[in-house]
Amino acid sequence: MSMDKPRLEVCLSPALLHLYNTKDTVVVIIDIFRASSTIVAALDNGAHSVIPVASVEECIELGLHIENSITAGERDGRVAEGLQHGNSPLEYPRSFIEGKVLVLTTTNGTRLLHMVKDSFVIVIGAFLNLAAICDFLVKQNKNVLLACASWKDRFNMEDTLFAGAVVNKTLEHFDMNCDSGRAANHLYKASGDNDLISFLKDSSHYRRLARFGLEKDMEYCVSPNLHLVVPVLKGRELVVF
Repeated sequence: MSMDKPRLEVCLSPALLHLYNTKDTVVVIIDIFRASSTIVAALDNGAHSVIPVASVEECIELGLHIENSITAGERDGRVAEGLQHGNSPLEYPRSFIEGKVLVLTTTNGTRLLHMVKDSFVIVIGAFLNLAAICDFLVKQNKNVLLACASWKDRFNMEDTLFAGAVVNKTLEHFDMNCDSGRAANHLYKASGDNDLISFLKDSSHYRRLARFGLEKDMEYCVSPNLHLVVPVLKGRELVVF
């Protein structure tokens, strides 16, 4: 009976992406600290669209030619030189971002997005839109790959924790013969599904960003279901599904 269900897998790092078949698959890009959280928040707060780009140079160039746009992004946790704004979901309230195009480049998340080929659709997942993403995946009835941006190709806790949350909440609808998915689910269960920020305080990425005073950012990023939208890639733009 399980063979009639679509497949659910978890890719723990962009370095492992080539091992997975993304053809005709719903691919969820996960970069909790902080690209996917920023994208979800900006779109729910009224951004016209988000254009994810791989390089700072392309980000700056697009910003010069797209009307009513904002260039934003980071490298190694800090605002990249030449860009106007950073990669914080708290930087993009409705009063600032509504109607604007956010051109965004980040160390990990936007790079992974551009690596995915031949998918059915690419969507953005975060704790901020956890319930919306889970509902979307179940309704598509397609194979799913939860793709963790990680940190410079190395496993990280927060992206895997989110993948585990999705596995935990949708597993009855999928066939999952994937040990990374099982491991992610075990990690999520170990968190107790509450006070996630305390669970993550001993993680490398939390410590790295905390050195820049970004604790409030990270607390926000692990708050579930504050922005119940599903960002979908249409051409080069991410828009609300």
